[in-house]
Parts: sequence; structure tokens; C-alpha cells
Amino acid sequence: MIKIILLSVLGVFFISYGNAQLNVEDIIKSRQALFSKNYSTAKRVQAISAKGDFEKAKKLMKEMSENYVILLDLFPENTQEGFNTEALPIIWEEKDAFNALMNKASDDMIKLTALIEETDDTRSAIKQLMWSNCKACHTKYRMPH
Repeated sequence: MIKIILLSVLGVFFISYGNAQLNVEDIIKSRQALFSKNYSTAKRVQAISAKGDFEKAKKLMKEMSENYVILLDLFPENTQEGFNTEALPIIWEEKDAFNALMNKASDDMIKLTALIEETDDTRSAIKQLMWSNCKACHTKYRMPH
């Protein structure tokens, strides 16, 4: 009877450990996918805006904004290493500053939707409100390439 209980407890432990590892992998891959998606969307926003299709660009900007909010939950403590993460430890050391940057990036995308049609310099507005946040994050929170 003791052997059965011990084997059951060990089985639960190993199954839970396996699921925890899978969960960490899923979280890391999810955040990588969202950052990658935001990058490709940002390139589309720039190209579409240059052509003057502001309605389509605004829709993409709102999508990017929502992605930054989702990213806030994709950096739990147990996801600092593994699965080819390029996130630097400073994210967790300065979690409030990192979260503030994600919120700023989200807010700036909404600001950009409000002024994209009214500005005389679309390229400058995109650089200031979109690309500057990407650069700030890559410079401080991502491994250099």
C-alpha cells in the first residue's frame, strides 16, 4: 500500500513538473510570437500609412496596442530562462519599469491612431510613437543580436 501511495505521489509530481515546463515553453513562445507579430505589423503600419490608407493603419495600430497589454502577463518569474528566450534578467529586476514601457507602447499606439491623419509628417509621428518604443525595449530588455 505504501508503494502505491509513493508511486502515485511521484507520478503526480512528474506529471505536474512536465506540465509546468510545457507552460513555461508556451508562455515564452507566446511572447516571442506577439513581439514578432507586432514587428511585422509595425512594418505594415508604416507602409500603409505612407500610402495614405489610414483606416487600415489605425486598425493595425489598435491590434498592436492590445498586444502590448497582453504582453504584460507573459513575463512571470518562472520564464526567465530557456526555450531561446532573448529576454534579459533586467525585465524581472525592474518589472515596474518594463510594465510601464509596455503600457506606454500601448498608449502611444492609440495616440498615433488619433493623430495619424492630422499630422503633416506621418513618418516622424510613426517614428516617435511606434518605433521609439520598439527601440527602447530592444535596447534595455532584449539580448543584442
